[in-house]
Amino acid sequence: MSLSPYIPILGLLTLAALFALFSVAIAPIVGPRRFNRAKLEAYECGIEPTPQPIGGNRFPVKFYLTAMLFIIFDIEIIFLYPWAITFGPLGVFGFVEMALFIITVFVAFAYVWRRGGLDWD
Repeated sequence: MSLSPYIPILGLLTLAALFALFSVAIAPIVGPRRFNRAKLEAYECGIEPTPQPIGGNRFPVKFYLTAMLFIIFDIEIIFLYPWAITFGPLGVFGFVEMALFIITVFVAFAYVWRRGGLDWD
């Protein structure tokens, strides 16, 4: 078994590793050094952190509902892609089934929207 076909790949990986190490090593030397109060603080996405009680605090249910809605719509997209690829052989049956699926998801979305599940208080 000859390893000669893998030599270019190994060379490319070595070159990439050397470039990454060089970039990390040279950045503190040639990079700008303009420190200020904001740069030295922990990153908190622009919102000042509030003190939390010892022992933690419960998350509001809206966080979990938002995560579940995100997963539901991701799953819908995952089902739409293979359907779009095989739409021709499926014909009218595939179109009707996907229309029913999209209507069902839309009804669930409308229900959540109507109940205020998408409002941030």
